[in-house]
Amino acid sequence: MKWEFRLHSPSWVGTLATAGGLVFSGTDEGNFFALDATTGKPLWDIYWGASLRSNPVTYAVDGKQYVFVSAGATYFVLGSP
Repeated sequence: MKWEFRLHSPSWVGTLATAGGLVFSGTDEGNFFALDATTGKPLWDIYWGASLRSNPVTYAVDGKQYVFVSAGATYFVLGSP
């Protein structure tokens, strides 16, 4: 094992690793986060106030990368700069 990222409680969301070196996942407490795939270091964490229940999905449109996930009954899409 190269690295480990511990959570406070079991996650009901899958983990998505990208070719660009990012790992995305979420928590039952409502946090969606990104990790560096090489080091496991947290890059950012967003609290959305409801349990995450969908696996993160990534896609690209016109060369811009997006990641999609849902928390509670709300859908979120984040785009790369």
